[in-house]
Amino acid sequence: MRILVLAWGNPARQDDGLGPALAAALEERAPAGVTISCDYQLQMEDAVVISQHDLVVFVDASTQGDHPFEFQPVQPVQQASFSSHSVSAAALLGLSERCFERRVPAWLLAIRGYRFEPFIEDLTPQAQDNLHAALAFLDQQLRGDAPLALAGAERP
Repeated sequence: MRILVLAWGNPARQDDGLGPALAAALEERAPAGVTISCDYQLQMEDAVVISQHDLVVFVDASTQGDHPFEFQPVQPVQQASFSSHSVSAAALLGLSERCFERRVPAWLLAIRGYRFEPFIEDLTPQAQDNLHAALAFLDQQLRGDAPLALAGAERP
């Protein structure tokens, strides 16, 4: 199974760097068949990469939630237009499905952040704790006996 972990965020905006931080940590220990991709934002071109995989896990910082992270399925949506500065995970899935005729199961790992100040590259201590919890969870899922989305992974 080919799994894509697609993370995004701005490391120079404090906790907005949670996605890139998880991608960097996972890069060092990703199991075979797992591709890590990371950027400042999602882009329409990511639809091509999504279509080349069997499963995608989107990873981003979140400003909401009571838990260290949330893990939930993402359903494709068909959008009539796109902006180069605002592409959602659901819209990318819909674009991949429409252009490449591939419906790829997807999940969003939203890691709780607390401060998003510009020009600060360090994660807050709480966000670092949440990052470790999310990384442990995702690492366990990726190394499990059954692929997480197809096995009906549950939210933490």
